[in-house]
Order: sequence, then structure tokens, then C-alpha cells
Amino acid sequence: MIWNEKIECASRDFMNEIQSERLISTVKRVYHNIPYYRKKMQEKGLTPDDIKSVADLHKLPFTTKTDLRDSYPFGSFTVPMSEIVRVHASSGTTGRPTVVGYTRNDIAMWSENVTRALCMAGVHQNDMVQIAYGYGLFTGGLGLHYGTENLGASVIPISGGNTKKQIQLMQDFGSSVLCCTPSYALYIADVLEEMKISPDSLNMRVGIFGAEPWSENMRKEIEAKLHIKAIDIYGLSEIVGPGVSCECEEQAGMHVNEDHFIPEIINPETLEPVEPGEVGELVFSTITKEGIPLLRYRTRDLTRLIYDKCKCGRTLVRMEKCKGRSDDMLIIRGVNVFPSQIESILLEMSETEPHYLLIIDREGTLDTLKVQVEVQEQFFSDEIKELQNLTKKIKHNLESTLGISVTVQLVEPKTIERTAGKAKRVIDNRQI
Repeated sequence: MIWNEKIECASRDFMNEIQSERLISTVKRVYHNIPYYRKKMQEKGLTPDDIKSVADLHKLPFTTKTDLRDSYPFGSFTVPMSEIVRVHASSGTTGRPTVVGYTRNDIAMWSENVTRALCMAGVHQNDMVQIAYGYGLFTGGLGLHYGTENLGASVIPISGGNTKKQIQLMQDFGSSVLCCTPSYALYIADVLEEMKISPDSLNMRVGIFGAEPWSENMRKEIEAKLHIKAIDIYGLSEIVGPGVSCECEEQAGMHVNEDHFIPEIINPETLEPVEPGEVGELVFSTITKEGIPLLRYRTRDLTRLIYDKCKCGRTLVRMEKCKGRSDDMLIIRGVNVFPSQIESILLEMSETEPHYLLIIDREGTLDTLKVQVEVQEQFFSDEIKELQNLTKKIKHNLESTLGISVTVQLVEPKTIERTAGKAKRVIDNRQI
């Protein structure tokens, strides 16, 4: 089912017209209402009159998380607080959070985008949607909640954690759709196994997972363990929350709701646009938000855009599953390392569980990388030689891909801490 066929199947020319009209309006609004945008544009010698279509987008200045933190809490809002009906904030653990505000129209727009995303994933009005994302300042829970209600499906607003209760409701309520982080989905699978409950005894058929990076191998793991179709959804609080983009049932990239969010891909070092189809940093301009519109916001997520028409019939541009982030990339002895690379390697091995921890230290002037990885129960043997051979195998696979030496530590199943939220994958003990 396509929720909004006129937009989701629009021609490229029609989409450009929509984007141009909305971009021009947004630029005028931020120029006259947000001092730091006005200052940035004036420094570039720009006025709103210089932006005549979406083709002029590249002329505009970038926005960063620092800009939003510097205007904390409400300095980026373009409407008075009397028009703000909801406030969310980023889940960042360092520094001030980034605060976002929503007008009534913003909430309606957000709900529309999430509803489109749910339809892309194959959700329909008769579904029972179990939302195990956190509710609160984090946008995940309420974002999926309003979109589900807008679709007309039934919401189970359980939030995160309390895993045995989650499973009880799946059994008792006949939940057919699960919304949570991918790492929590795997934890639910572990608990189901412990409780000796077969996934086939549940009514679950679709999972909509986001809020943290996850690999294709992790998708296969989730689908094999829960017997569902695992769909990737993308969003970030600064842009709106979940529903900026989402995979359809073809699972061939996430369709961007580009009548509301214009995507670009830039080289994160030169800040210049990359060639079509190249991987780079994802940048978004919001063109319908009233509370806190953003121009050319640097997400730091690395991906590429696909403009070919999808088999599902939608013409909305697709973004590939994010390959990491330009700002949480690990540089170890001069080598760029992404946790998702390591995850893919480990998930290709039948002996390991999809739970790992990267510990980075500095010994003298040398960086060290230790990878703790859980071993599946049947492979966690008392035979030292077998464990040594497995350690060597994992070490070889990691080092041949990463190009740096790695220490591998095998740990027993369920040793690495589980969480209902974003999985903690990296401990960096270096003083950098």
C-alpha cells in the first residue's frame, strides 16, 4: 500500500517544483527569524532573494549540532513559544542536548511521514503495533505512536525494557509489528529462546528498527531469529525524528520523504557535493517545519543516494543503509575503522553471537584495539585448543579486513551488557 501516491510516485520535475517553492519560503523565514542564519548568509553575501530554486541550495551555509547547542534551549525556534505544542531533545550523552520544538502543523507533518514509512514497511490498519522505543524526550516512541494512530492501526505503547512483559504482550495481544532498536530486537530473540518460546507461536511479521547503525548481516540475524521481515527506518531529532526515510518491502534503500526533507551528499572534508551515487556525508534541509527549520544540516551519517525508480513504484529518492558516521569513526594507528565493519565480519561467522564490545586503549604512543565477542554456547568449549583456534580465526578475519592488529577476547554467551536502547559498542579509553 502507498499512503500518498501523488507525492510518493511524483515525477522528478514535479518534486523539484515542490522543493523549490518550499525552500524559498523556508529561507525567508529563517533569515528573518534566526540571527545566526542571517549572520551566516550575510557573511556569504546572500539574501533570500538569491535563492530562486532548489538548484541554489548549494549556496546556503551549513548548520551543525554546535549551532543548535549554542542557541540552547530555544534560540533556533522561528515561532513564539505559544505556538510550540511539544519539545523533544537529542539523546546525546556529552554537552548540552539539542532541543527541537514542534507546532501543531509540525506534529501533523511528522505523523504523515511516519505513516508513509509504516505503509512502506507493509503495515496496515489491522495491525497491532508494539512500540518498544523509549517514550520521552527521545523522539522514537512518540514519533512511531502518532504515525501508527494516523494510519489507523492499533498502538501498544509499552516503551523500552521489561522484556518478559514485552513477550507476554506479544503473546496475549497478538502483536504483529515490533518497533525498537535492532540490538534490542536481538535481545528479545535471546529471551524468547531462554523462555523456550518459538517465534512461530507469535503473530509477529514485521520489525521496524532504527536509532542505531546496523548491518545487512545483523538484519539476516534478526530475521532468522524472530522469523520476521526487518525494515530499516531513519530519522534524527534535529530533522524531525523517525520517518525522515524508511525502507519499503523491497529492502533496497530507504525512501526519503523529500517533499519535506531535501537530501544532499557532500564530501565531509571538502564540504563539496560528491558525484551522483558516491558515498559521502548526508545533509538535510527541512522545508516544511515551522518550529525549527534547518538549512543544510550536517547529519554526519555516511551513505549514498539512489535516484532510480524502486520496484515498489515509488519515485522518492532512496538512501542506502548508513555505513557509519563521519564523527564517530574510530582512527586507530592512522586507520579509519567503523564499528559496523567489525559487526559485519563477526556476523558472517557461525560461531559468534551478534554482541560485541570494542575497547580502545593507548599503550605508550601506540593505540590498541581489543574486540570482546560472545561465542555461541555450543562453541564455548572447555577445550583450550578449540577456543584458541576460534580466537585465531576471528583475529585473522578482522585484521585482513581492517588492516591493523587486533586483540580478540572470547566471552561466554550473555556476558556483554544488553540494553533496551542504543547498544554501547565502543569504550575508548584514550586521552585524545
